[in-house]
Amino acid sequence: MAKTKELSKDTRNKIVDLHQAGRTESAIGKQLGLKKSTVGAIIRKWKTTDNLPRSGAPRKISPRGVKMITRTVSKNPRTTRGDRVNDLQRAGTKVTKPTISSTLRRQGLKSCSARRVPLLKPVHVQARLKFAREHLDDPEEDWENVIWSDETKIELFGKNSTRRVWRTKNAELHPKNTIPTVKHGGGNIMLLGCFSAKGPGRLIRVKERMNGAMYREILSENLLPSARALKMKRGWVFQHDNDPKHTARATKEWLRQKHFKVLEWPSQSPDLNPIENLWRELKVCVAQQQPQNITALEEICMEEWAKIPATVCENLVKTYRKRLTSVIANKGYIQWGKKVFSQPPIVQVLPLENYRPLSSF
Repeated sequence: MAKTKELSKDTRNKIVDLHQAGRTESAIGKQLGLKKSTVGAIIRKWKTTDNLPRSGAPRKISPRGVKMITRTVSKNPRTTRGDRVNDLQRAGTKVTKPTISSTLRRQGLKSCSARRVPLLKPVHVQARLKFAREHLDDPEEDWENVIWSDETKIELFGKNSTRRVWRTKNAELHPKNTIPTVKHGGGNIMLLGCFSAKGPGRLIRVKERMNGAMYREILSENLLPSARALKMKRGWVFQHDNDPKHTARATKEWLRQKHFKVLEWPSQSPDLNPIENLWRELKVCVAQQQPQNITALEEICMEEWAKIPATVCENLVKTYRKRLTSVIANKGYIQWGKKVFSQPPIVQVLPLENYRPLSSF
């Protein structure tokens, strides 16, 4: 027998209200367009069970079985649905893979692609914890006086961002629903940029393989002009990661001679550098404009970088303490909130017409 459609809660309530008003089952059926037997069944059910909705089919997996597979998946997230089906079958319960999925979803677990994160050795974990604990109580004003820097690569036809499309079935290869790709990304550009709480600094394209000497030259020509344009206070601090050309003896000596204060940085810590959020935003904006050559790619990068609102930069720095508390809460490992990421969470992007360009420098 085919399963009948369950009446909505509103319809059941109307039937009960009309019954309490003294209407007959036939009259109620005619008024609501229902069979007399259906009306009678709803009234009898209301009298015995307070008109609760039907419970549906019983669960295939017992509460004990649910606890078992939830505990197993929590201990070993890489386990498969097939493994769990086999476990339950050996225990005398025959279920399908979709049943396993729906059961785990009800427990707050869903299948996701494992994110790629930097390899953290014990020495990295301890260095991250040390950094977070030492700076946890630093006042917000201290972070506002930091110039954050980093490099990134942007590909012409690479996976700079994820794009979703609305399409019909079997239309996945229509040109409107695809992103063109070529081998090795079709070329790319390497960028070095910086920012502070007051806005983005200079963005430089690195056209050759960068070594220590080139890095020092770029800093000499762009770091101080950026600091002046951003109106950094006296004693401002420069942040860069532990790339070999950054930590080379010649680079350290050059920074010392220029009287630059450098923030001691833990290795393998992209999540602690808020400029990673800006790189993500830049790549999203570039992908939306779909440049067709390297020259256009560079021009768009420069334009979109200059359009980043100062308020976005300010908010990234204001919330920096949350990054430190997250590192401590997760015992030194990379995590934002309750999810592990290899890339920082996306900052909300304002519509392009709402961007206000910063003055060039």
